[in-house]
Amino acid sequence: MRHIFPANTEIDQLRREQLLYQRAKVIWFTGLPCAGKSTLAIQLGSQLNQLGFKTYLLDGDHIRSGLNSDLSFTDADRKENIRRIGEVSRLFCDAGIIVLTAVISPFHADRLSVRQTVGCENYIEVFVDCPLEVCEERDVKGMYRKARAGELKNFTGIDSPYERPQSPDQIMPTAEISIEECTRRLSAFILPRISLARTRNGVIHQ
Repeated sequence: MRHIFPANTEIDQLRREQLLYQRAKVIWFTGLPCAGKSTLAIQLGSQLNQLGFKTYLLDGDHIRSGLNSDLSFTDADRKENIRRIGEVSRLFCDAGIIVLTAVISPFHADRLSVRQTVGCENYIEVFVDCPLEVCEERDVKGMYRKARAGELKNFTGIDSPYERPQSPDQIMPTAEISIEECTRRLSAFILPRISLARTRNGVIHQ
């Protein structure tokens, strides 16, 4: 690392946010497989886009099919998977974009590391809370069935643990309320934290 010198630029995150009229955030959705993370992230992203915000979705399956296709599901590779996604999220956030990251991210230490990577002021953790039995009922791909049959190893919730967030910014109980209601509640929480307003003298935080 002695020979790595990151380039400095005159355009920082604040300037990019001002150009886009939004405050960049990493909205990190965590929860069991089939809890509703991607569905909720997609719904929220669509709503924010309709309001004029610039967002980007980082979905766990998409990342694993490309950038992280070389990683398995061992604890070590799960850690590296989250580390890489955290770094990509940081870059998007630095570009002024609102990042919607939907990944299981089962371990508390890894989520804490991401929070530190992107900056506590930029990180919003959303725990998509859904009981294991409901997640299994929703599983149209049959992943839980395969995991219980021993065909899928290191599957979160079956033979690999999920550590519940200790103090998430928001909890979305998707087994109790609809995705539409979850989106409404989450949007009400997010909007004041990402909005910027124009004034005659430039841009100020709302």
